[in-house]
Amino acid sequence: MPDPLRVLIGCECSGMVRRAFSALGHDAWSVDLKPAEDGSNRHFVGDVRDYLHMDWDLLAVMHPPCTRLANSGVRWLKSPPGKLTSNYSRAEREAYAQMDEAERLVFMWRSLEDGAALFSACWNAPIDRIAVENPVMHRHAKQRIIGFQPHAQSVQPWHFGTTEDGPDNVKKRICLWLRGLPKLTRTGTLDGSTARPEIHEATPSEDRAADRARFFPGIAAAMAEQWGGYAAAQHMRTA
Repeated sequence: MPDPLRVLIGCECSGMVRRAFSALGHDAWSVDLKPAEDGSNRHFVGDVRDYLHMDWDLLAVMHPPCTRLANSGVRWLKSPPGKLTSNYSRAEREAYAQMDEAERLVFMWRSLEDGAALFSACWNAPIDRIAVENPVMHRHAKQRIIGFQPHAQSVQPWHFGTTEDGPDNVKKRICLWLRGLPKLTRTGTLDGSTARPEIHEATPSEDRAADRARFFPGIAAAMAEQWGGYAAAQHMRTA
């Protein structure tokens, strides 16, 4: 059996992807600004950028808080929203509520710069194999990302589902930027005709943004098996 990989799952507090890699014997850790929801001791609380130089074999950044990079939100760079979502801290939301429109517009552009800086740091990390998940980006985001490349592929959770009433039978476009890793191959048996639109149709709430960012067990398992297997094979060839 090949040696286990050292894997960092960035921007994940659920532990979904971390557990998938751990289940295959890899030395997997997660990092997020929030504590691990599953109480795992294989989780760092902090900024992913502070952990990129710890000799990882594979980095998977699954849901970076880069809301302002998404093409769906480009309109807010011209006319800022009335309030912030739960992606932002309570302090930021309270401060934003007191701003006038001009100040809010400055805040939106600053958030864009922050999001691009985070994506750039992860994408250009000193790690041989990197995957970063993010929605489709608008041109302002692309211009600010160091070494930007188009996403390698986009997948749907139902591509990796096997039961109609299972957690993977959901509609959500997931774009993957890949360096040193192959595109994922579908493992599911569904055709998409029964995929649920629950993420797009979720009603506004305090937790809506966090709920929409949650990952799916089928694609997490595929990442661990396919990317982990690919990286392990490379290790064996170079050993």
